Amino acid sequence: MAQRAGGRALCLLRGRLLPPGPAAARLGSSGPALQRAGGAEEAGEAPRSPRAVVSCLLSGGWGRGGDAPGEAAGRPRVAVSRPRGSACDLPARSAAWRAGPAAWPGRTACAEAGDAEVNSRKKTFTEVQTERLEQADRSVLIKCPSKLNEKKLLQYLSTHGKIDNYFFFENRGVHALIEFSEKSSVASLQAVTGIPRAAEHHVVPYKSRLFTFTLKNPGSQAAEERPVNLSPQFHIPVNELIPKLCCADSISSQMYILLNEYQLTEENIKLRYLACSLVRDFARAYFPDSTVKPFGSSVNTFGKLGCDVDMFLDFRDIQKHPTKMKKGPFEMEYQMKRLPSERLATQKILSIIGDCLDNFGPGYSSVQKILNARCPLVKFSHQPTGFQCDLSVSNSIAIKCSELLYIYGCLDPRVRALVFSLRCWARVHGLTNSVPGTWITNFSLTMMIMFFLQKRSPPIIPTLDQLKELADEKDKHVIGGYDCSFVSDLSKIKPTKNNETLDELLCDFFQYFGNFDFRKNSINLRKGKEVNKPESSPLYIWNPFEQDLNISKNVNQPQLEKFVAVARESAWILQKEDKTQQMINKEPWGLAAVLIPFGKSNPNAMKSRTKGIGSETIKSLLDSLKSVPSSRGKQTEALGCMIVEAPVA
Repeated sequence: MAQRAGGRALCLLRGRLLPPGPAAARLGSSGPALQRAGGAEEAGEAPRSPRAVVSCLLSGGWGRGGDAPGEAAGRPRVAVSRPRGSACDLPARSAAWRAGPAAWPGRTACAEAGDAEVNSRKKTFTEVQTERLEQADRSVLIKCPSKLNEKKLLQYLSTHGKIDNYFFFENRGVHALIEFSEKSSVASLQAVTGIPRAAEHHVVPYKSRLFTFTLKNPGSQAAEERPVNLSPQFHIPVNELIPKLCCADSISSQMYILLNEYQLTEENIKLRYLACSLVRDFARAYFPDSTVKPFGSSVNTFGKLGCDVDMFLDFRDIQKHPTKMKKGPFEMEYQMKRLPSERLATQKILSIIGDCLDNFGPGYSSVQKILNARCPLVKFSHQPTGFQCDLSVSNSIAIKCSELLYIYGCLDPRVRALVFSLRCWARVHGLTNSVPGTWITNFSLTMMIMFFLQKRSPPIIPTLDQLKELADEKDKHVIGGYDCSFVSDLSKIKPTKNNETLDELLCDFFQYFGNFDFRKNSINLRKGKEVNKPESSPLYIWNPFEQDLNISKNVNQPQLEKFVAVARESAWILQKEDKTQQMINKEPWGLAAVLIPFGKSNPNAMKSRTKGIGSETIKSLLDSLKSVPSSRGKQTEALGCMIVEAPVA
């Protein structure tokens, strides 16, 4: 209990629980991590200043001030995996990055990673992508034997060059991602790697950055033990999450715990960029200047562990660098295949890349070429990383959507906490589904949440038009005739003055959309206000950039009515519950209560409640009816008009 209290004391800042990033999360763990953050005085350290504490929480470790207690300078630090013990422990976001054996620094790798994370917050979306793709180029993926001396493996690999980062994970066996300091180290390792012996099967002689390590002598010291620090690649099930949530002391705390459990770890992000880099190696056999980049949930700060990897083949860099022509009377250009349409070119390119992955790529399986879709793509499984992947070509507007959400996710920690909680809520109640259909998609739900945050008073995030006003010349982008310009520099956006708690925001979201006039109004993030629907779709959400498209056109009336009903029921639960009594009775409360499917055990009670949850205005009118009898007739008439004008769906 003292451990948890210490963590709370450090996590609170100006009355708000800080988002549990890599460092804040470790406050719930035992051992040196707790001593480093919450128990400095017990460990014999000088007390940390409030500024130092906040810096530690935001960065994932103490800054350049030296090692944590018990960690001598120059000694390799072992990463800690996410604890799965007590439900009351705030789990670590990810394993701390370890320094390579070739040159272990005096300061801890945790502090290195912390500084990197602080600095990354100042970088634009494009700068972050460029840096991570460059790191992926210097990385290899190794399948390891079941028993392995971790130190000896790293010492062997370091003979090919300095190792910047590494981690182990389990996916059909133990794998290691090794990130070298120099790209030449990858070539050095490839040069001494042999071709597998083909006693029964013929091999395709394609040399990738996927390796298998085997032991010449399984009884040697190199096979002493199995790596014990395995980075988690999947989130825990909801039924295991709920007991953890019940140990929190506020809904805000519950929402940050959920965020910490579900968000992508640093290791998982690196693995996603490596998966893109490996596909790019194939693409460059045909298109030497092409690039493969991730987009969507993998990069927009809203991805959860286990989500698919959306990637696209990008040829824009080829056109960005004009060839320097020599002066003279002649002009040279390449002879290239000419096709009647861009769509046909896209289909042919994806077809050949899909065939390469299917026929020659190690670890690629279940390759499907879906070339006649509105956006042609290739779906496949990448077994070494465990990812399900979708590959498309030059999806420029999708990248701008990813960048927009990246900006919103970075502006305020409440944004991501609310999105993760509501996505989990929607999935539990069957409002969203991983299979395409007539239900609300995660993207549509996220747009609804952003719109809701724009409508707060004062707003928590700016509208797209406001971001456009802050854009400078380098931010100007017109794609297919659509203006996709908005500011990329986060420092130009003023922080919000809104100080509402996540408790309030969660309940108000349910009330807002439980009473939204879907029959009349549409959702427009560019303007940040409701506008009349241009067509009769049950749910109309304007595409932020392609303004003539409705991103929720697939949603039918029954699914929208189900969303409204579940939102109203959730609002009722949050308003009526007695937290203290529920904790005494060991019943789920707050966020945990709305993450349990309801309506099946007592459908009549839910049906009666979903007839309507009044807004604050309606409730105030009801209260005034009791206190002012003389004006009852007039107020009853006004109340009746409001109810008529606020249909369910």
